[in-house]
Amino acid sequence: MSEKPLLEISLDGGESALAAEQGGACRIELCANLLEGGVTPSAGMIAAVRRRVSIPIHVMIRPRGGDFCYSDAEFEAMRHDIDAAKNLGADGIVLGILDSRGNIDVERASELIHRARPMSATFHRAFDFVPDLNRALEDAIRAGADRILTSGGKSKAEDALEALAALVQKAGSRVTILVCGGVRAHNVNKIVRGTQAREIHVGQAGVADSVPSTASRAGPNIRLGEAAGQVHERRIVSAEKVRELIEAF
Repeated sequence: MSEKPLLEISLDGGESALAAEQGGACRIELCANLLEGGVTPSAGMIAAVRRRVSIPIHVMIRPRGGDFCYSDAEFEAMRHDIDAAKNLGADGIVLGILDSRGNIDVERASELIHRARPMSATFHRAFDFVPDLNRALEDAIRAGADRILTSGGKSKAEDALEALAALVQKAGSRVTILVCGGVRAHNVNKIVRGTQAREIHVGQAGVADSVPSTASRAGPNIRLGEAAGQVHERRIVSAEKVRELIEAF
């Protein structure tokens, strides 16, 4: 591969977005609630991040955590979230819809992708939950996706190099395979060489630092919600770690 792959970073806030751009990332996947794999960010967050960065922003369109088979009310919310992202200057959307049998819901996905145009459309890691990746590849293409975010059906891309390489080859120029899953500076070169992927996706956790809260530490024994996140610290993308990852290519 003669050129370095494009680097996309998923993140959840303006500070991280600015650091990702400063570090050399080519694109942002903007989410909320990364502890659940990412859901749709607020309109306010989309607007704030759009004002801070000039690189493309792809907005997660996922109404809740959990599975990817959505009710009519949830599907309606996805329509409105796509409209909001478009109106706020997003460059793309990231979505994934499966049917009750666990296959890609081509009809619904196609409707949302058509609604999003001229924004770009990524079919997210719902792809990795299907029973047949080869069928899912063709279904995502039929739905109109521009790229597919996948770790090859495994938790980590490093454990699915053969499957990812096969997807890249089968996809050809029809759709871009955006490789993700445990990508770090120590293994990104192996993953790129092993898959020949043109685009790489890294989660915020892979390029972030823990930053202590500046707020009072009152109520140290109180836990909010079911997630094990820390109230007294947060994760913010490090521009230096982004640069280190890019150099590792």
